[in-house]
Amino acid sequence: MSDLFDLSGKVAVVTGGAGLIGSSLCDGLAAHSATVVLVDIDEDAAAKVANAIDGDIVVKRVDINSEPDVEALFESVVSHFGSVDILVNSAYPRNKNYGEQYENVSLSDWQENILLNLNSYYLTCKKASEIMKQQESGGSIINLGSIYGAQAPDFNVYSGTEMTSPVEYAAIKGAIINFTRYLASYLGEDGIRANVLSPGGVFNNQDDTFVEQYEANTPLSRMAEPTDLKGPVVFLSADCSRYMTGQNLIIDGGWTIK
Repeated sequence: MSDLFDLSGKVAVVTGGAGLIGSSLCDGLAAHSATVVLVDIDEDAAAKVANAIDGDIVVKRVDINSEPDVEALFESVVSHFGSVDILVNSAYPRNKNYGEQYENVSLSDWQENILLNLNSYYLTCKKASEIMKQQESGGSIINLGSIYGAQAPDFNVYSGTEMTSPVEYAAIKGAIINFTRYLASYLGEDGIRANVLSPGGVFNNQDDTFVEQYEANTPLSRMAEPTDLKGPVVFLSADCSRYMTGQNLIIDGGWTIK
Protein backbone atom coordinates (compact mmCIF):
# COMPACT_ATOMS: atom_id res chain seq x y z
CA MET A 1 0.00 0.00 0.00
CA SER A 2 2.84 2.43 0.78
CA ASP A 3 3.94 2.19 -2.87
CA LEU A 4 0.73 3.95 -3.88
CA PHE A 5 2.04 7.11 -2.24
CA ASP A 6 5.58 6.81 -3.60
CA LEU A 7 6.51 9.66 -5.95
CA SER A 8 9.97 8.38 -6.85
CA GLY A 9 10.87 9.32 -10.40
CA LYS A 10 8.11 11.94 -10.58
CA VAL A 11 8.82 15.60 -11.32
CA ALA A 12 6.54 18.11 -9.61
CA VAL A 13 6.35 21.79 -10.57
CA VAL A 14 4.91 23.91 -7.74
CA THR A 15 4.03 27.56 -8.37
CA GLY A 16 3.99 29.88 -5.39
CA GLY A 17 6.31 27.43 -3.71
CA ALA A 18 7.77 30.01 -1.34
CA GLY A 19 4.37 30.89 0.12
CA LEU A 20 2.74 29.75 3.35
CA ILE A 21 0.86 26.90 1.69
CA GLY A 22 3.19 26.32 -1.26
CA SER A 23 6.23 25.71 0.94
CA SER A 24 4.37 23.00 2.85
CA LEU A 25 3.22 21.37 -0.38
CA CYS A 26 6.82 21.31 -1.65
CA ASP A 27 7.96 19.70 1.58
CA GLY A 28 5.25 17.03 1.38
CA LEU A 29 6.05 16.13 -2.21
CA ALA A 30 9.80 16.03 -1.57
CA ALA A 31 9.25 13.83 1.50
CA HIS A 32 7.58 11.28 -0.77
CA SER A 33 10.58 11.30 -3.12
CA ALA A 34 9.35 13.59 -5.90
CA THR A 35 11.82 15.89 -7.61
CA VAL A 36 10.34 19.31 -6.80
CA VAL A 37 10.74 22.39 -8.97
CA LEU A 38 9.88 25.29 -6.67
CA VAL A 39 8.61 28.21 -8.74
CA ASP A 40 8.24 31.69 -7.28
CA ILE A 41 8.77 35.31 -8.23
CA ASP A 42 10.67 35.88 -4.95
CA GLU A 43 13.92 34.02 -5.52
CA ASP A 44 15.39 34.78 -2.09
CA ALA A 45 12.33 33.49 -0.24
CA ALA A 46 12.25 30.44 -2.51
CA ALA A 47 15.90 29.68 -1.77
CA LYS A 48 15.24 29.80 1.99
CA VAL A 49 12.34 27.38 1.63
CA ALA A 50 14.37 25.04 -0.56
CA ASN A 51 17.27 25.04 1.89
CA ALA A 52 14.94 23.97 4.70
CA ILE A 53 13.55 20.98 2.77
CA ASP A 54 15.22 17.60 2.91
CA GLY A 55 14.85 16.25 -0.61
CA ASP A 56 15.49 16.78 -4.29
CA ILE A 57 14.43 20.37 -4.93
CA VAL A 58 15.45 23.15 -7.30
CA VAL A 59 14.35 26.78 -7.46
CA LYS A 60 13.16 28.62 -10.55
CA ARG A 61 12.39 32.34 -10.53
CA VAL A 62 9.43 32.78 -12.88
CA ASP A 63 6.78 35.41 -13.55
CA ILE A 64 3.84 33.07 -14.09
CA ASN A 65 1.93 35.83 -15.87
CA SER A 66 4.62 36.01 -18.55
CA GLU A 67 4.07 33.55 -21.39
CA PRO A 68 7.79 33.54 -22.36
CA ASP A 69 8.74 32.89 -18.72
CA VAL A 70 6.27 29.99 -18.42
CA GLU A 71 7.38 28.46 -21.70
CA ALA A 72 11.04 28.74 -20.68
CA LEU A 73 10.26 27.16 -17.30
CA PHE A 74 8.71 24.01 -18.73
CA GLU A 75 11.31 23.70 -21.48
CA SER A 76 14.01 23.86 -18.81
CA VAL A 77 12.27 21.27 -16.62
CA VAL A 78 11.92 18.81 -19.49
CA SER A 79 15.48 19.44 -20.61
CA HIS A 80 16.93 18.77 -17.15
CA PHE A 81 14.57 16.12 -15.76
CA GLY A 82 12.87 14.60 -18.80
CA SER A 83 9.24 14.99 -17.73
CA VAL A 84 6.56 17.02 -15.99
CA ASP A 85 4.46 14.57 -14.01
CA ILE A 86 2.77 16.86 -11.50
CA LEU A 87 1.75 20.52 -11.64
CA VAL A 88 0.60 22.19 -8.44
CA ASN A 89 -0.67 25.75 -8.79
CA SER A 90 -0.55 27.38 -5.37
CA ALA A 91 0.51 30.89 -6.37
CA TYR A 92 -1.87 33.77 -5.66
CA PRO A 93 -0.61 36.88 -7.49
CA ARG A 94 -2.38 40.13 -6.61
CA ASN A 95 -1.90 43.87 -6.83
CA LYS A 96 -1.19 46.34 -4.02
CA ASN A 97 -4.86 47.26 -3.58
CA TYR A 98 -6.06 43.70 -3.09
CA GLY A 99 -8.11 43.09 0.05
CA GLU A 100 -10.37 46.16 0.01
CA GLN A 101 -13.97 46.05 1.16
CA TYR A 102 -16.44 45.27 -1.63
CA GLU A 103 -17.66 48.90 -1.86
CA ASN A 104 -14.11 50.16 -2.38
CA VAL A 105 -12.98 47.78 -5.10
CA SER A 106 -12.50 49.62 -8.39
CA LEU A 107 -13.21 48.03 -11.74
CA SER A 108 -9.53 48.23 -12.66
CA ASP A 109 -8.45 46.45 -9.47
CA TRP A 110 -11.17 43.82 -9.97
CA GLN A 111 -9.95 43.17 -13.50
CA GLU A 112 -6.26 43.14 -12.64
CA ASN A 113 -6.54 40.75 -9.71
CA ILE A 114 -8.78 38.31 -11.54
CA LEU A 115 -6.57 38.30 -14.62
CA LEU A 116 -3.37 37.92 -12.60
CA ASN A 117 -4.72 34.73 -11.09
CA LEU A 118 -6.68 33.15 -13.91
CA ASN A 119 -4.15 33.97 -16.61
CA SER A 120 -1.33 32.38 -14.59
CA TYR A 121 -3.33 29.20 -13.95
CA TYR A 122 -4.29 29.01 -17.62
CA LEU A 123 -0.71 29.49 -18.83
CA THR A 124 0.85 26.93 -16.52
CA CYS A 125 -1.89 24.33 -17.03
CA LYS A 126 -1.80 24.71 -20.80
CA LYS A 127 1.97 24.33 -21.07
CA ALA A 128 2.14 21.48 -18.57
CA SER A 129 -0.68 19.59 -20.28
CA GLU A 130 1.02 19.91 -23.68
CA ILE A 131 4.01 18.08 -22.20
CA MET A 132 1.92 15.56 -20.26
CA LYS A 133 0.06 14.61 -23.47
CA GLN A 134 3.33 13.34 -24.90
CA GLN A 135 4.07 11.18 -21.87
CA GLU A 136 2.87 7.61 -21.64
CA SER A 137 2.10 8.14 -17.96
CA GLY A 138 0.07 11.34 -18.51
CA GLY A 139 0.17 13.54 -15.45
CA SER A 140 -1.63 15.15 -12.53
CA ILE A 141 -2.69 18.80 -12.34
CA ILE A 142 -3.64 20.15 -8.92
CA ASN A 143 -5.04 23.66 -8.61
CA LEU A 144 -5.55 25.42 -5.29
CA GLY A 145 -9.13 26.42 -4.72
CA SER A 146 -10.84 27.38 -1.48
CA ILE A 147 -13.97 26.74 0.53
CA TYR A 148 -15.01 30.22 -0.63
CA GLY A 149 -14.88 29.01 -4.20
CA ALA A 150 -17.55 26.46 -3.32
CA GLN A 151 -19.76 28.51 -1.02
CA ALA A 152 -20.33 32.12 0.03
CA PRO A 153 -18.20 33.63 2.79
CA ASP A 154 -19.57 33.87 6.32
CA PHE A 155 -18.95 37.52 7.05
CA ASN A 156 -19.81 37.08 10.73
CA VAL A 157 -16.31 35.70 11.33
CA TYR A 158 -14.87 39.08 10.30
CA SER A 159 -17.05 41.05 12.72
CA GLY A 160 -15.03 43.32 15.02
CA THR A 161 -11.95 43.17 12.80
CA GLU A 162 -10.61 45.13 9.85
CA MET A 163 -10.49 41.93 7.79
CA THR A 164 -12.82 40.85 4.99
CA SER A 165 -13.10 38.17 2.34
CA PRO A 166 -12.25 40.03 -0.88
CA VAL A 167 -14.84 39.88 -3.65
CA GLU A 168 -12.14 38.98 -6.18
CA TYR A 169 -11.24 35.92 -4.11
CA ALA A 170 -14.70 34.39 -4.47
CA ALA A 171 -14.70 34.95 -8.23
CA ILE A 172 -11.16 33.64 -8.69
CA LYS A 173 -11.54 30.48 -6.61
CA GLY A 174 -14.94 29.65 -8.06
CA ALA A 175 -13.52 30.01 -11.56
CA ILE A 176 -10.50 27.84 -10.73
CA ILE A 177 -12.76 25.02 -9.56
CA ASN A 178 -14.78 24.93 -12.78
CA PHE A 179 -11.73 25.53 -14.97
CA THR A 180 -10.20 22.44 -13.38
CA ARG A 181 -13.34 20.43 -14.11
CA TYR A 182 -13.02 21.53 -17.73
CA LEU A 183 -9.42 20.33 -17.82
CA ALA A 184 -10.41 16.99 -16.32
CA SER A 185 -13.07 16.46 -18.98
CA TYR A 186 -10.97 17.66 -21.89
CA LEU A 187 -7.67 16.01 -20.98
CA GLY A 188 -8.91 12.75 -19.53
CA GLU A 189 -8.44 10.82 -22.76
CA ASP A 190 -4.76 11.81 -22.65
CA GLY A 191 -4.29 10.24 -19.23
CA ILE A 192 -4.13 13.61 -17.51
CA ARG A 193 -5.97 14.05 -14.24
CA ALA A 194 -7.00 17.46 -12.91
CA ASN A 195 -8.27 18.09 -9.40
CA VAL A 196 -8.72 20.96 -6.97
CA LEU A 197 -7.38 21.13 -3.44
CA SER A 198 -9.60 23.52 -1.45
CA PRO A 199 -8.42 24.46 2.04
CA GLY A 200 -10.47 26.14 4.69
CA GLY A 201 -8.94 29.03 6.60
CA VAL A 202 -5.22 28.54 7.18
CA PHE A 203 -3.71 30.03 10.33
CA ASN A 204 -1.28 32.84 9.57
CA ASN A 205 -1.21 34.96 12.74
CA GLN A 206 -4.51 36.60 11.88
CA ASP A 207 -6.43 38.91 14.21
CA ASP A 208 -7.24 37.05 17.45
CA THR A 209 -10.92 37.96 17.20
CA PHE A 210 -11.14 36.52 13.70
CA VAL A 211 -9.35 33.32 14.73
CA GLU A 212 -11.67 32.81 17.71
CA GLN A 213 -14.80 33.40 15.60
CA TYR A 214 -13.58 31.21 12.77
CA GLU A 215 -12.66 28.32 15.04
CA ALA A 216 -16.01 28.53 16.84
CA ASN A 217 -17.69 27.70 13.51
CA THR A 218 -15.43 24.76 12.68
CA PRO A 219 -16.30 21.25 13.95
CA LEU A 220 -12.61 20.49 14.62
CA SER A 221 -12.39 23.81 16.52
CA ARG A 222 -9.22 25.06 14.86
CA MET A 223 -7.95 26.67 11.70
CA ALA A 224 -5.94 24.62 9.25
CA GLU A 225 -2.18 24.46 9.53
CA PRO A 226 -0.08 24.40 6.33
CA THR A 227 1.06 20.88 7.21
CA ASP A 228 -2.56 19.68 7.01
CA LEU A 229 -2.30 20.00 3.23
CA LYS A 230 0.77 17.80 2.75
CA GLY A 231 -1.12 14.51 2.78
CA PRO A 232 -3.88 15.68 0.41
CA VAL A 233 -1.43 17.00 -2.20
CA VAL A 234 0.55 13.75 -2.11
CA PHE A 235 -2.72 11.81 -2.44
CA LEU A 236 -3.77 13.79 -5.53
CA SER A 237 -0.29 13.44 -7.03
CA ALA A 238 0.22 9.74 -6.49
CA ASP A 239 -1.16 6.49 -7.90
CA CYS A 240 -3.50 6.09 -4.95
CA SER A 241 -5.83 8.61 -6.65
CA ARG A 242 -5.24 7.41 -10.22
CA TYR A 243 -9.00 7.03 -10.90
CA MET A 244 -9.87 10.43 -9.43
CA THR A 245 -10.27 13.48 -11.65
CA GLY A 246 -12.42 16.59 -11.83
CA GLN A 247 -12.93 16.64 -8.07
CA ASN A 248 -12.77 19.39 -5.48
CA LEU A 249 -11.09 17.93 -2.41
CA ILE A 250 -12.10 20.11 0.54
CA ILE A 251 -9.78 20.20 3.57
CA ASP A 252 -11.59 22.44 6.03
CA GLY A 253 -12.00 20.78 9.42
CA GLY A 254 -15.68 20.32 8.64
CA TRP A 255 -16.45 23.99 7.96
CA THR A 256 -18.60 23.33 4.87
CA ILE A 257 -20.79 20.65 6.47
CA LYS A 258 -22.57 23.17 8.67
